[in-house]
Amino acid sequence: MIGTDFISRLFDVIEHDIVPMTARGVVKGNKLFGAAILRKDDLSLVVAETNNEMENPLWHGEVHCLKRFYEMPKANRPETGECIFIATHEPCSLCLSAITWTGFDNFYYLFSHEDSRDSFAIPHDLKILKEVFTLDAGGYNAENAYWKSFGLRRLIREMPDADREAMERRITGISATYERLSEIYQESKDANDIPLS
Repeated sequence: MIGTDFISRLFDVIEHDIVPMTARGVVKGNKLFGAAILRKDDLSLVVAETNNEMENPLWHGEVHCLKRFYEMPKANRPETGECIFIATHEPCSLCLSAITWTGFDNFYYLFSHEDSRDSFAIPHDLKILKEVFTLDAGGYNAENAYWKSFGLRRLIREMPDADREAMERRITGISATYERLSEIYQESKDANDIPLS
């Protein structure tokens, strides 16, 4: 069972490494999605990034993170099998494919596709899954021959009460931060040049 120390570390990375980048990116018109790569052995940060769609519509948070990861000198870059991939939001079909093509055997995420649609008014992930792949929410294989995915909220629901309550308090704080970032993004998105804003 995945413990509180592990999930706390993922939350630390979201709060202290991804959120500051995302806050700067949202002010420029980018969406609020971010990602990071950590080493499995000691949970040290390898790279963190955020959405950079204002530069290129393909630079979703996860894809932009992978771009930066592969820009690292090979001698300094761990193998993907030695890494944990964390996304702030459940990866869209583009990002699912990118994670697969780069050889990660796992990814973790905090906010679901439904959260992206309902809490952050960004419905495209679910619309694309339905229109292009005829999949409903949760319809892709969360565990397959390539990777296993883990929704942090689901993992937390399986914890003992005391641990669960502490982790849910962390989620409440992180969610409030992302709600503020979402408001900034929603107020400015009509002025940007992102095809699916």
